[in-house]
Amino acid sequence: MATSRKFVKPSTPPNSEINVTPLVDVVLVLLIIFMVVTPLLEKDIEVRIPETEDVPVEQMPQDNSQLIVKLDADGTYSINTEPVTPGDYVNKLKRMLAAKSKEDRIVFFVADDKANYGKLVAAFDGAKQAGAFVLGMATEDIPAGAAAPEGEPGAAPAGDPGAAPAPAPAP
Repeated sequence: MATSRKFVKPSTPPNSEINVTPLVDVVLVLLIIFMVVTPLLEKDIEVRIPETEDVPVEQMPQDNSQLIVKLDADGTYSINTEPVTPGDYVNKLKRMLAAKSKEDRIVFFVADDKANYGKLVAAFDGAKQAGAFVLGMATEDIPAGAAAPEGEPGAAPAGDPGAAPAPAPAP
């Protein structure tokens, strides 16, 4: 008994094109997701950046009443070029700030690049405990004579171009 095979021919030829309808649906869903999520990713951090102005050294007023705390790489503190032990730091700073009005209680910090970050934070906390109203960071090392009054040891001559006062804090 021999059976013959019969082939069924499809009524339409096979379609070799890509069906783009599901692709468009997926792309539109992704577009909507990104449109909703993108505004949530934008978070602003408010940073007060002081305005800078190039002033020739001859015109810069010498303010000898500024308090400048310097932290060396070995962790030693100095207030206006006078070394201070960590135990006496807050008390000495408190005595120096007590003579000033609240708005004039400004302390600038200069830290060595290799200084311990924890000691710098401790210096900030100590200044706040001592009654500092404004804390400022100097980005460049302040010359030794800039903080000492004229006539005292370490004072810079009046015409020294390297002696610049510390930058003023931003309001």
